[in-house]
Amino acid sequence: MANMIPMTKMIPALLEADQLPELARQALVAEAELTPKPGLVDRRGSGAHSDLSLDIMQRSARAIAPYFATMAAASCMAPMDRFLRAEVAAIGREAEAAMLRATGGSNAHKGAIWVLGLLVTAAAQSDSLHSGVVAKDAAFLAQLPDSARPQLVSHGDLVRSRYGATGARGEAYAGFPHVVTVGLPALRGARARGLSETNSRLSSLLSIMASLEDTCVLYRGGDEGLQTVKRGAKEVLVSGGPGSAAGDEALRRLDRELFARNISPGGSADLLAATLFLDAVERGLYDVERDTSLLEGSHGTD
Repeated sequence: MANMIPMTKMIPALLEADQLPELARQALVAEAELTPKPGLVDRRGSGAHSDLSLDIMQRSARAIAPYFATMAAASCMAPMDRFLRAEVAAIGREAEAAMLRATGGSNAHKGAIWVLGLLVTAAAQSDSLHSGVVAKDAAFLAQLPDSARPQLVSHGDLVRSRYGATGARGEAYAGFPHVVTVGLPALRGARARGLSETNSRLSSLLSIMASLEDTCVLYRGGDEGLQTVKRGAKEVLVSGGPGSAAGDEALRRLDRELFARNISPGGSADLLAATLFLDAVERGLYDVERDTSLLEGSHGTD
């Protein structure tokens, strides 16, 4: 792993810089443990995955957390330029290797390393912890060139070539619109309506699924599979959402269909983790998994 750099920059509001990587880890664990998630790993099982489990997801999150810390430390000591971009990219590749060692070769969090790595790096340097500002700073960093990027053709590259979907890279370049304008408003709107934290997070995930051109879905199920995911997620939401009788029944139908078709909305899951991370950062949250914040009691509980 890259050498740790002492963190000297003070982060505004309620957070210190060394809390950011821990919040990122907690966001990944909270996303993995959220249940029931259609087609995804959760407390019930592996969803549409044959090589993943909740234990593997948790091990992966623990394995990559130190690399988020290294990214945050590097950001505290350097300007937002191509040199920082190159350093963060190199750390990200080390994180991927650590993930693969921890999971026995399974890709649990490759997309999340990219997404949360950018957001952690941006938050560690930003003068504001507002989600929109952090996302904009992360977009600036993402757009800088990475000359050492491997030239291997990834699943995302294949999907971009065939369907034109820009994937996690395009989401980052655009400033994470499915986090800032979809996931976060859905999460906070559900809380404001008195939904439990579990159902608020499910509402956020489903809102992302209903609009995202998820390259994980496209790779496994093509455009027909993507339309199935979008249509099914919208049906859950318009039926009353998670926690309502009709919404829960629609969610169960979607879960069965995605399992039968071997479709997993992994891109949406990564963006839910990013949503939980930015929400925690902006609210000064100390424990994403238990949602124990200075503002607890301001929304429904399980």
